[in-house]
Amino acid sequence: MEPRRPTWESCWETAGQSDIGLRRANNQDSLAIWIANTEEQWKQRGHLFVVADGMGAHAAGELASKMATDLVPLAYHKLLDRPPHEALAQAVRDANDQIYFRGMASDDFRGMGTTVSALAALPHGAIIAHVGDSRVYRLRGEVIEQLTFDHSLVWELRRAGQFPAGETLSYIPKNIITRSLGPTPEVQVDLEGPFPIQPGDVFLLCTDGLSGQVRDEEIGKILSILPPKEAVQTLIDLANLRGGPDNVTVIVARVADAGCPPPLSPCAGQARAPCWLSWAMWLAAIALAAAGGYCLWAGRKALAVGLVAMAIICGAAEKLLGWRLRATVAPSLERLGGAPYARKECRPDLEFVTELARITRQLREAALEADWNIKWEEFHEFESQAETATGKQKYADAARAYCRAISFMMEQLRHQQVKEGDPPPPFMR
Repeated sequence: MEPRRPTWESCWETAGQSDIGLRRANNQDSLAIWIANTEEQWKQRGHLFVVADGMGAHAAGELASKMATDLVPLAYHKLLDRPPHEALAQAVRDANDQIYFRGMASDDFRGMGTTVSALAALPHGAIIAHVGDSRVYRLRGEVIEQLTFDHSLVWELRRAGQFPAGETLSYIPKNIITRSLGPTPEVQVDLEGPFPIQPGDVFLLCTDGLSGQVRDEEIGKILSILPPKEAVQTLIDLANLRGGPDNVTVIVARVADAGCPPPLSPCAGQARAPCWLSWAMWLAAIALAAAGGYCLWAGRKALAVGLVAMAIICGAAEKLLGWRLRATVAPSLERLGGAPYARKECRPDLEFVTELARITRQLREAALEADWNIKWEEFHEFESQAETATGKQKYADAARAYCRAISFMMEQLRHQQVKEGDPPPPFMR
């Protein structure tokens, strides 16, 4: 028996997690992962990934982000009469309406808002709807690209030419955003894509709790050496080790390297589904027209008119069917948006390995200083693997082992019983 060929629906490996961080009393981030359950659902709407970062007093930020990650997927999957990119943008606008009205209905929630970044992965490519400064990245090979534009004061000033790209002015607050869901009755939604999907591609969605602490090239290097679940945990751990000043939310979605069928182009997506039906309708139209011509030659005018009318109806029906399928299965071929907005090479190198080794050493010293109960044998095994790989200049292997040592130690430290009055370890101060 031949092995069952995997489908694109089953070729995605995904993971997501939201962490409160080390400086916040509550978590105002939310996320949603919607995986298509059927082949038809995959063709129509694909897989959907959403992250949101709420803002507002009391529990307003939590509510706003939760509403965004609940409402966007629901509306997107209901708007089946629209092409995916239009449905996704409208879903974000509908979520804005609901968040705005909820805020206006209560003084506690008035003015609440949230960012939102939503990625729909479809057979013909990935599309993104985006508001705020949460981000979507794509890793392909050894290059990571930022596919969304930050709606922040810094990025808007840079786009306006107020200061050069790559230069940061210290007096401009990085956390001021210029666009969000909820505070106003109308919102402008950025659309990006479609981006062709290839085996081995990795997509990452995150809030600024990650992107503010971990550089793009570091994100790309970690995505390139770890499977999604480990990558998510390592990225969160790294953000927390660098102060954890904000909530951190990460989704990683990876396409299998091999064994999956290639993605469809928009044209292919339109042709394959109705192909047999389209041919059948055209053949029927031709046959009816020919029969009508024969009847006209034989002097049976009434029957000839009826047959020709039926032929015209068949031809028109085929055209209508093709138009409907183009509207609901595949969007326009035209690329939306201006992505990528940033691009970095991200091959693991000695500099990256050295940084991970430094973090690992600090963690070890903190655990020894606090006299915590650590399973040292496992930790030392990761360290040994990393040092051996470094000596052989196998930097990807070394970085992978150090990442696992860091996440192992962080997991151990999270389960320690800190004595009353003891200071937190250095990386949490």
